[in-house]
Amino acid sequence: MNRVFLIGNLTRDPELAETNSGVSVCHFAIAVNRGFASADGERQTDFFNVTAWRGTAENVAKFCKKGSKVAVSGSIQIRQYDDNQGNKRTAVDVIAQEVEFLNRVGGNGDYEAPVSSAPAPARGKKPVLEAYNDDDDMPF
Repeated sequence: MNRVFLIGNLTRDPELAETNSGVSVCHFAIAVNRGFASADGERQTDFFNVTAWRGTAENVAKFCKKGSKVAVSGSIQIRQYDDNQGNKRTAVDVIAQEVEFLNRVGGNGDYEAPVSSAPAPARGKKPVLEAYNDDDDMPF
């Protein structure tokens, strides 16, 4: 199973592009703090390149910017390429299947409800609640 879950902050503004066939793709990077500090008390941070496709890509580009806090779930993809000097390099990318936006609202510290970039599930009609007066049936 290839599944990864990360929470971090964008290190740069997302870059939205389109493939030759018209499919939206968004590249961004996130910084994720490790859950522990080193012996000298310094917190370590890992940096991940993330790629999102289609509607998720468009939503990330629309709602996120450098510094935005996001939760990403997806899979890891390893690719190899030759750099400008002809050396073989390996890159590790996260392919996002879902991105949740965890941004703060304003300076008062209130949080907005997390927004997911995944398609919303189909929902049925909400039931209508009616007032019920049960005072007449009470034995006391």
